[in-house]
Amino acid sequence: MTAQPYRRYVAIGDSFTEGVGDELPDGQVRGWADLVALGLAQAAAEPVSYANLAIRGKLLGPIVNDQLEPALALKPDLLTVCGGGNDMMRPRVEISYVVDLLDRVVDRAVADGIHVVVLSGGNPSRHLPLGSLMQKRGDKLAEAARDTFGKPGVTLVDNWIDTDLSQSRYWSADKLHLNPCGHTRVAMNVLNALNVPIPAGWAEGEAGEAPPRERIQDTAAYYRAYVLPWIGRRLTGRSSGDGRPPKRPELTLVETP
Repeated sequence: MTAQPYRRYVAIGDSFTEGVGDELPDGQVRGWADLVALGLAQAAAEPVSYANLAIRGKLLGPIVNDQLEPALALKPDLLTVCGGGNDMMRPRVEISYVVDLLDRVVDRAVADGIHVVVLSGGNPSRHLPLGSLMQKRGDKLAEAARDTFGKPGVTLVDNWIDTDLSQSRYWSADKLHLNPCGHTRVAMNVLNALNVPIPAGWAEGEAGEAPPRERIQDTAAYYRAYVLPWIGRRLTGRSSGDGRPPKRPELTLVETP
């Protein structure tokens, strides 16, 4: 099967798509979507443009309401969407609500002739406080996504069932966001699903070294650094993405090595 030559790629979502956890030396974040854009560009015979409207901390409703129409206005031929992770961390969530919103994105984009990639996030539940609850909710969402998104014009990339990706070596110190190795693995999953060649060297270098064991223990320092600030934002109605602009709001050419 020959890969579709995508030339205009737009990503929407939250911190997962923004690339949090894959920090660059200049303080910017990279992430799997940037790497997918790079993979598309390296495989293409013509230039590839890429935009990323994702903003960390966003619930799925605001992602759909605030990012979908601006994304469609850019007239992409490929759209990736992943969201609902922040919804899953709230005290109450309806899985059907999350799937219905994702389906709204799919139907709207496919009607415009855009190929849509729907992603599930990796599974961090084995390392998180209250991980068993996240496991149950994530399992239900992944199953519902499989039942819903097997339709023409859609590719489902089910990172939730990637058992290797659940290993601690792929996760950042906060246990919630992927590290550079994890983002690379997700990018490889997407490119494989689209039948796009993986750039040379990614498979050999994507795992890296396992993080030090103390980084994944439930220490008091971990709770002070990550859990308590998150609780504080929930109690005050704030988000880590408040006031942040989209990561890459306009289509710009992807530079290749």
